[in-house]
Parts: sequence; C-alpha cells; structure tokens
Amino acid sequence: MRGNMAKLLATLPQQGRLEQILVRPARDEAMLSLPQAEVVPGQGIVGDRFSGRLDSKRQVTLFQAEMLGVLASLLHVEFIDPRLLRRNLLVSGISLQALSGRRFRIGEVVLAGAGQCHPCSRMEKALGPGGFNAMRGIGGLCARVVEGGAIRVGDRVIALEDHEGVDTQPLQ
Repeated sequence: MRGNMAKLLATLPQQGRLEQILVRPARDEAMLSLPQAEVVPGQGIVGDRFSGRLDSKRQVTLFQAEMLGVLASLLHVEFIDPRLLRRNLLVSGISLQALSGRRFRIGEVVLAGAGQCHPCSRMEKALGPGGFNAMRGIGGLCARVVEGGAIRVGDRVIALEDHEGVDTQPLQ
C-alpha cells in the first residue's frame, strides 16, 4: 500500500500556467500586477516587501486560479480580484497541493513547496465578513526559492522529478 501511495503522490504529469505576478512594494500598499519579475534564491521576488527574509518558508506565495470561483461562491459574490488575496503568483492547470513538499519550475525559477499558505486576519477586511473562514484550506502554497531567474506571465509550471531534500516541515 505504501509503495502505491508514493507512486500516486509522485505522479504529476499536468503542467500549469503562470497567470499573474503580484508584488506589494510596501506595507499597506496595493498589490501591483507585473508582466515579469526577477526572483532571487533564498529571498523571493524583487520588488516585493517580503523579499530578503532569508529564513522564511514564505519567500513566494501562490494561489490556485481555479479556487477563485470557489472562494467567490463561498462569499456569495460574482468575482474575487486576486490582488485582494495577498499572494504573489496566480497559477492554473496544476494542483498546488500536489506541489507541496516538492520542487517545481516556473520559467527560469525553481521553487520548493513549503506548505499551505494559511489566511491571515486581513482576509476579513479584504474579502468582507467570512473572508478568513472562506480562505481556510484553500489559501494556497508557500514556497522557497531554490534557483533564481526570471518569471513571466504565461510561463509553464512544471513539477520536477527530484524533490529530495525539500523542507516539508509545516509553517509556523
């Protein structure tokens, strides 16, 4: 049974797509949408206020585009602007849950999935009453930067075969 589960977890032939790149230049400023960005190993996205926190498992945050509809439905609204979610990368076509604990490539960059990106209390203000609870369980993925480089909207998101050595400890 264990061998079968390991095989199932390792099988991820789907490729995703980077739909949007978002950075927050400073505290309490709106997220900016960029067509491309530079990502630095061990730090994050250049221009994002959280870039440079070397010990953080949250160097880059990702959100599943397909979950925008789920979130809108839970909040009884027509549309959710991804900028409100305070995540850096919006991806589609590949399960972020399946990327947790493994390495994956977006453009020139290699990231290591470091665990769920849990919602913070700011979701209540950004999304309205119930925003925090609506985001629970679908808040996205936190990742560390393993190899830096450029990313561009439209880049493929590809799970890498070798995911040994990725720190899969839960976020605090």
